[in-house]
Parts: sequence; structure tokens; C-alpha cells
Amino acid sequence: METHLADFIRNTTAGREAEEILRKCVHCGFCTATCPTYQLLGDELDGPRGRIYLIKQVLEGTVPTEKTRLHLDRCLTCRSCESTCPSGVHYSRLLDIGRAVVEQRVPRSGLDGVLRATLRETLPRPVLFGTAMKLGQMVRPLLPGALKSKVPPLSSAGVSLPGEQARKMLVLAGCAQPSMYPNINGAATRVLARLGIALEVAPDAGCCGAVRLHLNDAAGASANARRNVDAWWPRIEAGVEAIVMTASGCGVQVKDYGHLLQDDPAYAAKALRVAELTRDVSEVVAAEQARLRELLAALPPVPAVPLAFHAPCTLQHGLKIRGVVETLLGAAGFSLTPVADSHLCCGSAGTYSILQPELSSRLQVNKIAALTAGQPAGIASANIGCIAHLQAGTELPVKHWIEWLDDRLMP
Repeated sequence: METHLADFIRNTTAGREAEEILRKCVHCGFCTATCPTYQLLGDELDGPRGRIYLIKQVLEGTVPTEKTRLHLDRCLTCRSCESTCPSGVHYSRLLDIGRAVVEQRVPRSGLDGVLRATLRETLPRPVLFGTAMKLGQMVRPLLPGALKSKVPPLSSAGVSLPGEQARKMLVLAGCAQPSMYPNINGAATRVLARLGIALEVAPDAGCCGAVRLHLNDAAGASANARRNVDAWWPRIEAGVEAIVMTASGCGVQVKDYGHLLQDDPAYAAKALRVAELTRDVSEVVAAEQARLRELLAALPPVPAVPLAFHAPCTLQHGLKIRGVVETLLGAAGFSLTPVADSHLCCGSAGTYSILQPELSSRLQVNKIAALTAGQPAGIASANIGCIAHLQAGTELPVKHWIEWLDDRLMP
């Protein structure tokens, strides 16, 4: 795509990256076929190709409007288009650049601005968010339906397995997961302990930065990244084997720290090392399949439980991990039911379900229909946001796949 960037961005890091991305796009339109919002709305400007044109115009000097911003806001950043694109267009990074410029030119006001600021300042703070969540859980039966669906019942992390493990890995606690679904990291800790791996939490690590980045606060996201690098670095120097992510959304963000901090001379090299060490929990368990099969073989046989697996966009399109979780669940004796259009987003997408509730709800209904068509006994996923979003729309149990595996390994 021929591009002539305006002076305000041409010779910047963002401008050079945007120009490289734009020049790869050949207008083929393959991306529209796999875009959830284009499928719902049928508007070219609500598909990747149309949004690329909008961003190109803005970066070339066209004055954006609130309508420009709306079309960019409606994007889920699911990255399905990136999996489809034959030219390797890194659309999500171009979107981040375009959104930042449009946000500067068309500032938000009113309830939209207040809501985004509240989310930006509340969600990434575990103590503040955790306190609010616990209060909500205490009065959950009294909450109105829309709010109640966002507040899961109180739960615990479960018991830890005793014993010292020779191998050590770090695990990110995250910002929302400890208060909403503490058993996810609890289950991961128990499963990996059975495989001879101890998971440790660095107390000073917190939000990965994804919430701030996707709410157009790149500076805040970078600050989150620096804090986590500082928290993990002493243990990395001590030889920790990996940094484990139990939320695929966090995994995508941390794997991108090298890019996020590339212009920071004090952190660029460390951020790259952190990204290299980051592993989704499925990658860690898959690397120990031989030991896992030994553990499973020692257990009494049980009837196969039919499960539907929802592959989060961050897992399949962001981390490019496909088929791994399905193989692990199959080895554990679960029978996976077919899921139509498994490449499409469920509508959670971080804060999207709050900021774009109508589109998010339509995607949720479609996804649950696809997941339940095979009459599973439960649903497995790999990201906290997807789990909460799907659970709000079905009576079937929706759990992280590591929890289903942990249940199977229980003596």
C-alpha cells in the first residue's frame, strides 16, 4: 500500500513501524472474512481493511472525527485477521498506533471518558480491584443482573501440595485473577508440582499492562512492564527457568515487553530477556507430557467427560498456540466436542464487554451456541476474561483447562 506519512509522525519510531506495516497490506480483503465485527455489522469500516484505510488517512494528515474513533473502538483486537493475512500485516500494532493518534486529536469526554479512566485506574491495581471485587462478592445476591454477571462467587485457591521441587519457575498473579478466580493459579501450582516444578510469585509484580495499553495509556503500560521486569530480574539472574502465564491475555502482553520498551536504554535488553523466558502454562505442561502420562496411567480409569474447548484469541492468534491444550485434555481422558467457528472471538476482549456491551453480547451468544452445540458437560478456556464472560451466559461450568486437568489428577 503506497503511503505518505505526515510530518508529525514520519520520522518517529511509531511512524517507521506504521509505514512498514502499511506497505505490507495488499488490499486483498481476506481479513474481512474472519473479522467478528465485520461479520456482525457488514460495514467495511468495521473490518480490518477499512480500519487500516482510516488509520492510513489519519497518519497522512486527515483530521479524524468521533466516527473515526468509533470504528477503531469497535475493534476487539482479537488478531484473527493477522492469522488470516497472507502478507503478514501486523494489524494490532498499527491499531495501537492509530488509536493513540486519534485519541490525541479527538479527546474523550462525558461518561465515555469517565468510564475509561475508571477502568484504567482501577483494574490494574490488585489491592483496589480485589477489595472492590470482594465487596461485590459479599453482596452478590443483591446485585442487579448486569452487574452480577461480572462478579463471580467467592472461591479459594485450594490446597497446595507439600514438598520441595527441584525446578523453579515464576508465575504472574495478575491484577484481576487473584480475587476473581484464585483457583486458576492454585490449580497450575498443583499440576506443575506433580511434574516436579515449583511456581513462585514475585510479590512486587502486578498487572501486565494490557489493560492500560488497550485503553490508550501506553505510558502506564510501560510503567507496569518496568515494575514487573524489576520484580522478576533478581530471580532471573538467580537462574529461574521460566515465567509462567496462566492467562493467555497476559502472556501476549509480556511476550511483547521487548517491543514496548525498545526505546528505553535501561530496560530494552532486560525486557527482551523477560519476553524470551515467558511461557504459557500449556507450553510448560506440554513439555512434560511423558511425566503427565505416567501420572494419568497410575489413576483409576474414569468415563470420558465431554468438554468444549474455547481457544481464546490471545492463545490462538496472539501466542499462535493451537492444538496444544486440546492434546493435553485428550490425554487426560476428556472427550472434546466440536466447536464451529472456533477462530471467532467470544466478545470478552479485556474491557470490550464493558465498553461495547451490545456487540460483546451478540458475540457471547454466538460463541456459547457454538460451544454448547455438542452437548458438553463443561467448557474449558485459557484466559480469565473469556472464562468470566462465557460463564455469565451459561449454566454449564466454565473453567480454565488447568483446573479441569487438576481435577482429573486428584487422587
